[in-house]
This record gives sequence, structure tokens and C-alpha cells, in this order.
Amino acid sequence: MTSLHDHNYRSFASDNYAGVHPEVLTALADANGGHQISYGEDVYTERLHDVMRTEFGPAAEVFPVFNGTGANVVALTSLLPRWGAVVATSTAHIHTDEGGAPEKMAGLKLYTIPTPDGKLTPELIATEAWGWGDEHRTQPLAVSITQTTELGTLYTPAEVRAIADWAHEHGMALHMDGARIWNAAAALGVPFRAFTTDAGVDILSFGGTKNGLLGAEAIVVLNPERVDGMVYLRKTSMQLSSKMRFLSAQLLTLFSTGLGLRSAGYANAMAARLRSALEAGISTGSISGLSFTQATQANAVFAILPNDAADRIRERVRFYDWDRALGQVRWMCAFDTTEDDVDAFVAVIREELAR
Repeated sequence: MTSLHDHNYRSFASDNYAGVHPEVLTALADANGGHQISYGEDVYTERLHDVMRTEFGPAAEVFPVFNGTGANVVALTSLLPRWGAVVATSTAHIHTDEGGAPEKMAGLKLYTIPTPDGKLTPELIATEAWGWGDEHRTQPLAVSITQTTELGTLYTPAEVRAIADWAHEHGMALHMDGARIWNAAAALGVPFRAFTTDAGVDILSFGGTKNGLLGAEAIVVLNPERVDGMVYLRKTSMQLSSKMRFLSAQLLTLFSTGLGLRSAGYANAMAARLRSALEAGISTGSISGLSFTQATQANAVFAILPNDAADRIRERVRFYDWDRALGQVRWMCAFDTTEDDVDAFVAVIREELAR
């Protein structure tokens, strides 16, 4: 088939816009050919179990799935009874970007809390985690946090530990949405288990698609005592892959050559380059009318600029509004964002803001 798009086209809208990493395509080709037992009894999924136990601890169990929404819904369903509720931020993906899937597919109630930086704290959780034993209130039995957050910020291992301890003391489980967990690991510079298993996370949605995979994510059960029925829930939620070797082979590739941390670290560096170049322009006076709303800790830059300028810039380089009323936009970098891409984008921003 002839390619239908311009391979030189770049945007700063989402790391999902990027294609599949060439090393992952090679891994898929290597996993192809011959027959392997279906539904997860293949050698690639077996190896993935070994790798995940090395990364997250000997009790870890991995369940490859197709997408992040599926990972989140199945993970949360496994933690809760039918009368359970989840406490999350008001910007959490499970609340704003999954089409009501947790409520519709799992029947879960979401208690959401506004936060300035996309992060929960025990004190914030306490504002919605109450009413246990009250038959008139859906029971808050789980907390869900996102790493990195939807606002591009990071939880430190100590911050995760504080949330986990508070949640567990109050009979609640802790879920982590790790759609960009590779970016978090690269930014924190610590092993995965330092801010997951060792910090008290019970179950993890482990991302891969935003870091160069082709529709491959996973649920990682870190504390099996908190989880019930995962093997059945994945099937009834339509997330069980028959040719699972191709999901597992992709996930393995992120670990086997250091590709995952390398790619995520590079995306983070491109976001830092974008932020630094714009800050330099602001300090020298060559850029005006632009400010930042969040720390740039991974591969996202959040900024405020006039809506008319944002619209003109977007005609040339695509990105998304985050809060149109505030003039807030989000710029995302991916594993294939180049320094030239960043520099060209900065030039466009400077030019349009000067009009």
C-alpha cells in the first residue's frame, strides 16, 4: 500500500500522534512466523512475566491488554465491589477522557477533587473519602493517581508512599494510571518499583502506546491480595488478546534494549528544550504574551497565551487547547520529536505572538 501521509509532518498535540518505534516494528517481525499458543500461553508472554517480576517484585502478575482505558477499567473493577467508589483528581483521565467507561462498563462511582497541579495528597483525598458504613453513600474504597499526571507533573516515591499509607489505613486500595510511566521513570531516575511496589501501589495500568508501541498496554497486579477475578475480568471486558505474543513482544522490547527509558527520556528532554527556549525568549523580550502554568517535569509543556495567537499557531503546527477560557494550551513531545522540530515550533510561536 502506498503511504497516505507526509512522513515529515510533526505536531505537538500528543505523543499518541507518533508512529511505532522502528525497534518495536523489528520486534514484531521477529515474533511473527510459525505458531505460538494463543491467549497468553506463548513464550513471549511467559518471558514478560519474568521481566515484570524482576522490575516490580516476585508477587507481580502481568496481564497485557489493548489500550489504556481497558487497563484502567479492568484494574479498578478488580479492586472494588459493586458499591465501591474511586477517588481521583478532576483532571484524571478516568474522569475526563474515557467516555464514562468506568461508570458505564464497571458501574463505578468517581469522586473527583480539583487540584492545582494534577496531584492528590492525603489531605485532599480525605475531602471525599468518608461515609464508610453509610448505606446512602457509595463507599470510597480505592484511590487512583496518575504518573505522570495529566498536567505533566510527577509524584515522588515519598508522595506515593504517603497516599498509599493513608489509603491502606482507611481500608482503600491504590491504583496508579501509568499511561506515561516511562516518562516518569526517566525523569525520576529510579527503578519502577521505587514508586510503585515499594511505595505501596496495589495495581498499575502500565503504559506503552505513548512510548512507541502499537496498541499494547498492561495491567500489573502488585498486591494480589487486593485484587479479585482479574483473569475473568480481562476476558469479560473484551481485553483478552488471542495473539498475545504480539502485545508481549512489544512490551518486552521496551525493557530488553533500554528502549523504553531511552525513548521517554528523549521525549522529556525535547519538552525541556522547548520550555527553555521559550523562557529564554521571554527573558530577552523576543517573546511576549506567554506564560507557563505547570512545571515541565516530563514530556508536557503547559502554557497560557492569547487564544487568537494560539489559533494562528495551530494552523501551522497542531496542538490542543487545555482550557480555552484561560487561554491554556498543552504541548506534548514524543520519542520522535527532533531538536529541529522544537526549534521550528519556537520560531512559529515567536512569530505569531509578535503579530
